[in-house]
Amino acid sequence: MLNTLKPAALMLLLLTVLTGVVYPLLVTGLAQVLFPEQANGSLLKNPDGTAAGSELIGQAFSEPKYFWSRPSATSPYAYNAGASSGSNLGPTNPALADAVSARVAALRAADPGNTQPVPVDLVTASASGLDPHISPAAAEYQAPRVARERGLSVEQVRDLVAAFTEQRQWQIFGEPRVNVLKLNLALDVLK
Repeated sequence: MLNTLKPAALMLLLLTVLTGVVYPLLVTGLAQVLFPEQANGSLLKNPDGTAAGSELIGQAFSEPKYFWSRPSATSPYAYNAGASSGSNLGPTNPALADAVSARVAALRAADPGNTQPVPVDLVTASASGLDPHISPAAAEYQAPRVARERGLSVEQVRDLVAAFTEQRQWQIFGEPRVNVLKLNLALDVLK
């Protein structure tokens, strides 16, 4: 019996060291060398050098001088990266209709003079609840409010939105999009 336990214990120890220590260190080291920005969370910095957030995770912006992200369905608080989830509310669910109506009302209250149709991504959560992007239409909808709050011309804000609009990946995948955190950081620098 000892003849059987000794090789099994040695194999367990060897595989534990190999898969629990050597492999993670190797992968972490390669990631730090080959993809240092991504390996460290794709963090974006404030003008003072402090971390503002990750370009991959949406953030809540509620001040009128900022572009607002799409709603988040994560719990127990919005944009909780540890609890990625959608709302799972179907199109016929009255709770979804109520939430969308409340969000439209909040957008209209924040900018009463804006009569444009409200883009759907400003009133519905993404599948992950963490989407950092909005559509160019959602940014265009918010541009007059942001310009007014910051004392800028609407054209200045639209030019900034155009500069931060990312196109389809390889011209075929996805849709054009605007990273809200990047855009808001650029607004803070613009003043």
